[in-house]
Amino acid sequence: MTAFAADRAGAGARHGRPEQTAVPLSTLKARIDHELGVFARDETALLEAIDPELKPLGDQLRSIVSRGKRLRAAFCYWGWRAAGRDDGDDVVRAAAAMELVHAAAVVHDDIIDHSPVRHGLPTAHLALAPPRKEWPNGPGRAAAGRALALLTGDLLISWAGQLFTDCGLPSGYLNRARPLWATLARELVAGECLEVLRTRPGADGAADPRDSLQIVRYKTAKYTVEHPLHIGALLGGAPPALLETFTAYGVPLGEAFQLRDDLLGVFGTPGATGKSNLDDIDGARPTVLLALMKQLASDGERRELRAVLERRSGAQRLDRFRELAERTGARREVEDLIAARAESAAEVVDAALTAGRLAPHVATALHELARHCLARAA
Repeated sequence: MTAFAADRAGAGARHGRPEQTAVPLSTLKARIDHELGVFARDETALLEAIDPELKPLGDQLRSIVSRGKRLRAAFCYWGWRAAGRDDGDDVVRAAAAMELVHAAAVVHDDIIDHSPVRHGLPTAHLALAPPRKEWPNGPGRAAAGRALALLTGDLLISWAGQLFTDCGLPSGYLNRARPLWATLARELVAGECLEVLRTRPGADGAADPRDSLQIVRYKTAKYTVEHPLHIGALLGGAPPALLETFTAYGVPLGEAFQLRDDLLGVFGTPGATGKSNLDDIDGARPTVLLALMKQLASDGERRELRAVLERRSGAQRLDRFRELAERTGARREVEDLIAARAESAAEVVDAALTAGRLAPHVATALHELARHCLARAA
């Protein structure tokens, strides 16, 4: 018996017979929500005990942690299950730590992008700005809000490590996955930095969608799907072949997830997405959609696009951008990229199931997660 097989057998003896069914995503989400809610409640109580003036930070932290689709935690959980491990509250807590990384990234991203709304609510840097009656200086008040939000994001990152290491799994299991946290942080920050460096207003000059796809891969795709799967699998002692399967599945699916998000950012309904359709347009963010628009546009369409990006008001601005995305064929191209990546991810799961690298209940869960990632309106 290999060391991995022996470890799996030991886990079965410790937890009982493995549950060979796919835990419904809604059930798993509810459990993750519960663990995060308890953790945030306890930690913010300790924070607020330092001084009552910190209560707005506690309120904001609890609000931030209470929201989310919990996809990253779900991928981590199913990485663990794919390694032959049983269900348990300890692994749910470990997986929930992925959501705190995401929450921190969102807070910092909103500061960088000057985004005013997230999930239909004021973003952290606006919500944490001190009351006007106490801070009559507008710029000073705004700066204080940004500073408090930055520190809030930093604390969320610290919380992620704390929840992960205190989840209840044996330290030997945690040590298998710990090195990947450095990779996750490095690649997430690299993607964010590349987006900052490549954000240039206007529509002049060449645009390479491959540069935008690189941002997508490192800023979102890897930490949304691949890294959580790998962390869960490593916690469970998975062999290298399973990690390779998760890379082949996770990278294209993570890219498709962000490409869908970019389209929803422009063509979605604010009531569903919880944010303005003009966020990416206002910031001239180097999305794949915008890169393709620049690449496919005629000279006249490029002048129209520049005028739309430079204008900061106007009722028809969004309509003109959408029309250009359709007319140039850029929206259709992004849809094709999404479809190709979704098909690639599905084929990887099916091949791994046929080869015996994935159990049927795990393959079912991964297919369901992929559908949940891509067939969405928010």
